[in-house]
Amino acid sequence: MAFNGKYEFESDKNYDEFMKRLGLPSDAVEKGRNFKTVTEVQQDGQNFTWSQHYPGGHSVTNKFTIGKECDMESMGGKKFKATVLMEGGKIVVEFPNYRQTSEIVGDKLVEVSVLLVPGTMMRTLFCLQPWL
Repeated sequence: MAFNGKYEFESDKNYDEFMKRLGLPSDAVEKGRNFKTVTEVQQDGQNFTWSQHYPGGHSVTNKFTIGKECDMESMGGKKFKATVLMEGGKIVVEFPNYRQTSEIVGDKLVEVSVLLVPGTMMRTLFCLQPWL
């Protein structure tokens, strides 16, 4: 499955509870709730450049090759090492406190994040690919 494209935030599910369980303060949760992020994915075979652009000009870009350890950065700026996998057409990566899967469903990039702590709460993001 090709992931190439730009995807604009459309909706989310369980955002507040997920972010609170990650330990984010209430003001950060409130501020992030209204962000209209754009995710840009460039794929060349097993090599990816995955960028998230936030309001105000802030961006986070991660470059990785499926199956190889790489340096990554979370949306909160935390740097960590991870090995990104491809499982059944889904991209899977373990962040420090959660596991994220990303897949293309129709014309949408769907990201599902599951906490890796007791009392698991799932957050689902739906991103719509804009017409170019």
